[in-house]
Amino acid sequence: MKKRWKFSIGFGACLLLAAGAYAGLDWADRAYSPPLENATVVSREVLDADGELLRAFATPQGRWRLKTAIEDVDPRFLAMLIGYEDRRFYEHGGVDPWAIGRAVFQLLTNGRIVSGASTLSMQVARLIEPRETRSFSAKLLQLARAIQLERRLDKKAVLELYLTHAPYGGNLEGVRAASLAWFGKEPKRLTVAEAGLLVALPQSPEMRRPDRHPQAAHAARERVLTRPAVTEVTGEGEAERASLDAVPRQRLQLPAYAAHLAEAAIRKQPKAEEYRTTLKRGIQKKLEEVAREASAKLAPKVSLAMVMADATTGEIVGEVGSADYFDAGRSGWIDMTRVLRSPGSTLKPFIYGLAFEQGLVSQETMIEDRPADFFGYRPKNFDMTYQGDVTVRQALQLSLNVPAVRLLDAVGPSRLMIRFRRADVHPILPPSEAPGLAIGLGGVGITLKDLVQSYAALANGGQPVRVGNGIDEQPAVLDSEMLLERQAIWNVTDILSDVLPPTGSRKLGIAYKTGTSYGYRDAWSVGYDGRYVLGVWVGRPDNGAVPGIAGYQTAAPILFEAFSRSGVPFTPHPAAPAGAVRLAQSDLPIAQRRFAVTASGLIRSSSRETAPQIVYPPEGAKVDLGASSGDISPLVLKLQGGRPPFRWLANGKPLADLSRRRTNEWQPEGAGFSTLTVIDSAGRAATVRVFVE
Repeated sequence: MKKRWKFSIGFGACLLLAAGAYAGLDWADRAYSPPLENATVVSREVLDADGELLRAFATPQGRWRLKTAIEDVDPRFLAMLIGYEDRRFYEHGGVDPWAIGRAVFQLLTNGRIVSGASTLSMQVARLIEPRETRSFSAKLLQLARAIQLERRLDKKAVLELYLTHAPYGGNLEGVRAASLAWFGKEPKRLTVAEAGLLVALPQSPEMRRPDRHPQAAHAARERVLTRPAVTEVTGEGEAERASLDAVPRQRLQLPAYAAHLAEAAIRKQPKAEEYRTTLKRGIQKKLEEVAREASAKLAPKVSLAMVMADATTGEIVGEVGSADYFDAGRSGWIDMTRVLRSPGSTLKPFIYGLAFEQGLVSQETMIEDRPADFFGYRPKNFDMTYQGDVTVRQALQLSLNVPAVRLLDAVGPSRLMIRFRRADVHPILPPSEAPGLAIGLGGVGITLKDLVQSYAALANGGQPVRVGNGIDEQPAVLDSEMLLERQAIWNVTDILSDVLPPTGSRKLGIAYKTGTSYGYRDAWSVGYDGRYVLGVWVGRPDNGAVPGIAGYQTAAPILFEAFSRSGVPFTPHPAAPAGAVRLAQSDLPIAQRRFAVTASGLIRSSSRETAPQIVYPPEGAKVDLGASSGDISPLVLKLQGGRPPFRWLANGKPLADLSRRRTNEWQPEGAGFSTLTVIDSAGRAATVRVFVE
């Protein structure tokens, strides 16, 4: 009995002692927890729309430490790493007793350290809590920390900490930073030679740096690749083949694109670790290359900027804020895509669009390019010469100033500004000034981004879009009225797509317009195909004059080079919509053969024509409205002259209400001939017969 009693007491004491020890260890574990907060400091990353790295920022300690998930890394590299460093990684609890026993036995039998016993968990403990010396006490602490880490984290999290913090020479930490710096690519797909080097470097990162000690790096890689556990992963013969690959001799720069956008993202969200943008890295890279090459040909203080957007969504896919962010002479830190500047002649297409929409002109309508006085405002052409009588098509292609002002005077500057507001674009007028004729030649302030947003509506068939800021401002197709009717946009695009490319540039099929601001301060060029819009600005950030710059000679070559090299697939412009047609001058209605204005300001085609004239559709026209498919589109009706309000009749049947506008729509009931009549308030009438197909 006494023996059983003593055994029970002893056993109970052991249980109490074990429980006390466990409680003490648990208390110590909680009281002296591992400094996991050190592991949260990583480089901030700016990513493109597909998650590719655009730009990274070093940690406050100057380290390139890119957060790395297992999914970011080649699976074969992971298998090689575990096979070489810690074969029982998924079996032990932070410390591998077998590895410790082996290391101790080798030390006793050889009198020196033959192999270590550090697990990946122990290495992570050392990385997040570095020690000055390699003492026995430091090693014991490392053992304890490894066990603590495994109590708190699963194996995936421990491995990701290693992948993020492992040293790779200099200020490189983590496998992503190393792969980008040594191989110029993300570690998702690595060759056997590349993976072997990345396994070997963390053991002695400074002594094995391939740019400084290539022979040591090569030898270390060979030791990794010939390890049996690694050979099981790579396969027979791979080590021999990989040994033929040279180690990299130069450290590459990490991706550093979109400097201005990256800085803006950090200012908006200073505590975030990751910033997703709408940019496309491939496009961004090419635009920056073009900007760098073009700036080398510009004067020292002249900068440039570019914005490329998807007109169907409003997303900015490429943006260059300056010729060189670090060029102080060009004030490279200023993002010129967001600065108000005079747009020169780049707003003219919208003036012509309004004139087409209101039926004032057709492409072959004759218009005067001669000196004119608009109540004291006397516009002059850029080259100080005049062409005399030209067609509207020629006037826009040659960017003649007087014809543009004549049309703006007819459609009204206020109406033009209202149309810009439909596109959520707000050109800035001089203080206390109302919209005047000068806005047609650049007498407003507008940013490159807003100018691209205006042209995006042209590329999007007239539907306005909001171009985002690339970061947190959501792009969107605006739920607003059309900027211009589709027929008007087709006419503008048809004219601009036939403008000759600048000297030395090949024809791309894009529609484009150039502009030069007063005093040679800004050179512009904006072009678009059926989907993408690209705007280019060239000038001095301090608004100084740059003698000799011009939109066609300076900005347009950059536009064509950037559009060509951007890599975006060319999207054709939409086909002519129903009702849009380009007529020869001899086929135009008399009222549209020449644009002129009477002394009282009334638009006319000759001094005696005051009755209403139907300018579209013309007499006897055949109009394809899709009647054969059964889904007939409405027909746009346009008139000139007469006195509002107007009453329209189709085949003797009045349309809806009276209208004060000179445009209207009629929905045919079927195919065949129809008679259209308009009557003005003075009882004067005009009639045409058309054939609907």
